[in-house]
Amino acid sequence: MKILDHKIDFVLLISVNNANPNGDPLNGNRPRQNFDGYGEISDVAIKRKIRNRLIDMGENVFIQSNDKNVDGFKSLKERVESVEELQEVSKGKSKDADRYAKIASKTWIDVRSFGQVFAFKGQDLSVGVRGPVSIHTAVSVNPIDINSMQITKSVNSITGDKKGSDTMGTKHRVDFGVYVVKGSINTQLAEKTEFTYEDAEKIKEAIRTLFENDASSARPDGSMEVLKLYWWEHNSKLGQYSSAKVHRALKIKSKTAVPKSIKDYEFNLTPLEGLKVDEINGL
Repeated sequence: MKILDHKIDFVLLISVNNANPNGDPLNGNRPRQNFDGYGEISDVAIKRKIRNRLIDMGENVFIQSNDKNVDGFKSLKERVESVEELQEVSKGKSKDADRYAKIASKTWIDVRSFGQVFAFKGQDLSVGVRGPVSIHTAVSVNPIDINSMQITKSVNSITGDKKGSDTMGTKHRVDFGVYVVKGSINTQLAEKTEFTYEDAEKIKEAIRTLFENDASSARPDGSMEVLKLYWWEHNSKLGQYSSAKVHRALKIKSKTAVPKSIKDYEFNLTPLEGLKVDEINGL
């Protein structure tokens, strides 16, 4: 398969309707919000969803969440120890970090995409892999409104005389918002991890279908949607334009002070000479 030989930039547009796109555990699981009131979704949360989609697509993924564990290993160390080639390198005399990184990248698509640090107790060799796919924290186009409601339980947690109907917590949601995710794929790092053009296409499809099989009580089916994916492919390794300039080519403007639907936004894409762009709709 062909190693990726041209730079790629992308922008993803996400809509949120009465959902909590990414709760902050240090703030009562309220939707993340910056100091200016704009909503945020961490890059870690976005990568988690991409990994989940890659698993659904049948790809071999290193960082598997408990509810998406498909190989039965109970820890990352167990997963590493299942690869004989990695054990030979880590326990051998040479302790070749580059070979270790190359084997790990070949084995798992998320390692050769996002990178990974391999440092485990009892292992003499520590290896860091830098991946070519970088993703920004998603930020909403407008400041978000967060609504909260108390939730109660209607059954006793343990056997007892007292009837259970006491308050047990709070749920938070964003009424409506459009979030922007920016990202790039670097060819220099792609060469090191042997990230291919086919891998880039798989990442593209995972992003396009980001919220498939992602429903939860905080994010019911249909509450989060991929609106559009803009995918720019340069004609060289370094690219004709900087990623910042490419990302700025997309202008998003709200037509009302408090947008309530996608119809309240205008999207304008400025063409960049010699740069191919695909406008891909979500599911």
